[in-house]
Amino acid sequence: MNTKIKINNLSLWYGAKQALIDVTMDIPENRVTTLIGPSGCGKSTLIRCLNRMNDIIDTCKVTGEVHFNGENIYDDTANVVAVRRKIGMVFQKPNPFPKSVYENIAYGPKMQGIKDKNILDPLVEKTLKNAALWEEVSDRLNESAMGLSGGQQQRLCIARALAIEPEVILMDEPCSALDPLATAKIEDLISELKKSYTVVIVTHNMQQAARVGDYTGYMYLGKLIESGTTKQIFKKPKEQLTEKYITGSFG
Repeated sequence: MNTKIKINNLSLWYGAKQALIDVTMDIPENRVTTLIGPSGCGKSTLIRCLNRMNDIIDTCKVTGEVHFNGENIYDDTANVVAVRRKIGMVFQKPNPFPKSVYENIAYGPKMQGIKDKNILDPLVEKTLKNAALWEEVSDRLNESAMGLSGGQQQRLCIARALAIEPEVILMDEPCSALDPLATAKIEDLISELKKSYTVVIVTHNMQQAARVGDYTGYMYLGKLIESGTTKQIFKKPKEQLTEKYITGSFG
C-alpha cells in the first residue's frame, strides 16, 4: 500500500492552547481514511493541517512534518498554492458560490487561466459526472446553484473541488447537514472517488466511518490514540480509550 501523506510528530497551537499533540499517521493512497473522536478532539484541526488551511489563523503555530508525495509541505520552500491545488477541501455545510452551476465548476479552472469554452464545457460535464450530479443538473447549468437541494449543493462543492484536478480530497463532516437520502448519495460517491483520489474524512458518525472507511484514526484531546484498518479499529481496537469510544462508554 502506497502512502500518499505521511504525518510526523505534528503539533499545533492556537495561541497558548495546544490543539494537536505529536500526531504521527500515514494516509494511504486511493483509500478512504476516516477520523473519528468526540467533539473538540482535533479532527478538523488535523485535516486543515494537510493543506495548510490553518495558516490563515494568525495565532496558529505548527511544528512537525506533513509529507505529501515525499515533500514536506511545511518546508519554507513549499508552494502553498500548489499544495492547496493538489489537496482539495469540502466543508461541513455546502457552500456553493452565488453563481450558476456551470460557473461554480468553471471558477477554479478559470482562475488557473483556462478560458476556452471548448476546454471548459467538457471539463464541467466530466467533473459533474464524476460527482454523480450530471444527470440531475445537465439541463440547469445556467441556473443559480443556490436553487439546488442541500445534497445536490454538497455534491456540487465536491465537483468544484475535483475541477482543479486534485490528488487528495479532504472532507470535514460532509454529511452532517444532510438528510439520510442525501447522505447515502454522498457515501456512494465517496466509494467511487477513491478509485481516482485519496480521500480523508472527518465524521462524528461512527456508522458512517464503518461504512465508507478503509482506514480509521481515533482522536482524543488532541492526540491520535490509535489508527489502523477500519475493521481492526471497530472489531479489535488495541487501546482501551478506543474501545470505550467505539462501544459508546463515553464520547
